[in-house]
Amino acid sequence: MNFGVSEVRPAVVAIDLHRGHLDMDVATLPAAPEVAKRLVENNAAFNRACRERDIPIIHIVSQYRDPSETAGNPFWQTRVDQPGDTRKNQHRHNLQGSPGTEIMPGLYEAGDLIIDSKKRKDCFFATDLEFALRARGINTLLVTGINTNSCVLCTTATANSLDFLPVVIEDCVGSMDGDAAHDAALLCIRTALGFVLEGAALFAELDGLKSAAE
Repeated sequence: MNFGVSEVRPAVVAIDLHRGHLDMDVATLPAAPEVAKRLVENNAAFNRACRERDIPIIHIVSQYRDPSETAGNPFWQTRVDQPGDTRKNQHRHNLQGSPGTEIMPGLYEAGDLIIDSKKRKDCFFATDLEFALRARGINTLLVTGINTNSCVLCTTATANSLDFLPVVIEDCVGSMDGDAAHDAALLCIRTALGFVLEGAALFAELDGLKSAAE
């Protein structure tokens, strides 16, 4: 498979796999329980396989010092406390010190990198993600996490614009906004922004490239 780079130098960018989305006991913007369960299980297995291949893992965590940091977004102002809206708790989501900011158990290990300054959908905006990637010589982003139709989509678009190679891991992303939004985001990504592969297919490609180089 032609990935468009002379050498694939990957890192996992794991987006918002924290209790604020995935732990039903504390989540302020919860995914459906079955989506949360799938994401935790699949990402735990994917991360283990990446560590076996010495692929670094970067966890991105949304965290706000106080509600004013979300209230400054005009669109988010329209979504506050609307019954039935998946994002009605946006201004109470992942406040600093809350349990929602904790990465789900089983996903983080010592040696992983955490960037916990994310405050908008795009993981590059107002964080040092690009600096961390460039410093480590990374050119390929293995994007996992939630939500496919917001943070995953926005981050993949920026990665593409910055000339990184984005590869979204299909079985390791999901959305609290439902399957239609999830599928539409993946369609947009694979059409114009990056690759979309299941984890097993990705590892087959990477292992094949490694064998060919040896």
